[in-house]
Amino acid sequence: MLATAGYIPDSESPLGSGIGSTEDDVSLLWLKSSSDTDAAVALLEANASPAGIGLGQFFYGPSLAINYNDPTVDPRTPDIIVTPNVGVTYSGSHAKQAEHGGFAHDDTNVVLLLSNPRFKPNTVKAAVGTAQVAPTILKVLGINPSALDAVRIEGTSVLPAVQ
Repeated sequence: MLATAGYIPDSESPLGSGIGSTEDDVSLLWLKSSSDTDAAVALLEANASPAGIGLGQFFYGPSLAINYNDPTVDPRTPDIIVTPNVGVTYSGSHAKQAEHGGFAHDDTNVVLLLSNPRFKPNTVKAAVGTAQVAPTILKVLGINPSALDAVRIEGTSVLPAVQ
């Protein structure tokens, strides 16, 4: 709605203007110029209620850098992430009834179960990420996890129980 009115700076939208985003239980926005981020966030915040964003959160700048690469350096990283109220899903479809995964607490805090005959039964309480699964599988198979470019570049470790 805001994008078609031309209020949001040009972005990576396949339509050539407006917000280049994804739709679901989170909205990822890539702007053509990251220098427009503060203005775009201000506009989104000012129009949150009419746009149906509600009391969701906006992650950009330093709050985005906590978990993601700098969008001014890494084009894979969106400039802005918008998380809506719990239960809100962004979609152009009227058929969508539910969603899996997202940024809500119950979406980001899930159980990960590892099974291997060499493992001793154990409960490990540690913050881990899905990026650690591939290096862990390689290590268990006897393959050096550093064989993966991403592991070397990002310094991804294997899961703590497999150290």
